[in-house]
Amino acid sequence: MGRQFAIVTGASSGIGLSLAKELAGRDYDLAICSSGERLQAAAEELRSRGGQVIEVQADLATQDGVKHFWTEVSALGRNIDIACINAGVGVGGLFAETDLDAELKMIYLNCAGTVQLAKYVVQHMLGRNEGRILITASIAGEMVAPREAIYAATKAFDLSFAHSLRYELRETGISVTALQPGPTDTDFFHRAGMDNTEVGSEGKTESQPDDVAHQGIEALLSGKDHVYAASAKTKVEGMLANVTPGRVKGAMHEKMARPKAS
Repeated sequence: MGRQFAIVTGASSGIGLSLAKELAGRDYDLAICSSGERLQAAAEELRSRGGQVIEVQADLATQDGVKHFWTEVSALGRNIDIACINAGVGVGGLFAETDLDAELKMIYLNCAGTVQLAKYVVQHMLGRNEGRILITASIAGEMVAPREAIYAATKAFDLSFAHSLRYELRETGISVTALQPGPTDTDFFHRAGMDNTEVGSEGKTESQPDDVAHQGIEALLSGKDHVYAASAKTKVEGMLANVTPGRVKGAMHEKMARPKAS
């Protein structure tokens, strides 16, 4: 029996690279995608674990970029057993002061790009009525998130999309799982301009990307609808998210996301 095949986006670093490493360790061949300069190094690291690794450099914040990635994947002629739709970015700061172009690009990558790639993946998987899809949302998608208002809204979109798509596919052989990390020790907060915040300098160390990825893939293969990953604090916050008043959630997030006093 041949090796199974998975695709992972946002795989040059962080949670995406850890998802790819987790799958490589489970004997999956991979097609990975990122627009970042670290993609080739990530591919070389993954190849050292055995198996085929195809890297595709593409900007998934554009429609043409998603099409390019899918064209390259389709050309391999492989059945996709697992699709980790993970690529995403954040923008931190007060909404009145943040850069509109950066936020619109984030909306496209986190939402429209996710939908576009999921459309291709679902139609492909329906051809043999089999496959698993992991969509990286966030615990922020269930929070009131001042100073990350648009990011949290994109992740609420991803979470709702994952749950709704799972229901649509409930009578098929395709399952959908939402991965909901909390703050994780990646360069996410640096790229979001949030180094000088509690969550960006201290809170992110509560979870490591390898732990998030392991819990995400375990949940995916178990057919779960979602998983809060990876720290105990994140799991508790997730369980309490729907019963905690909005003002309380907002105050908690404001404390973590506002710049520290100099």
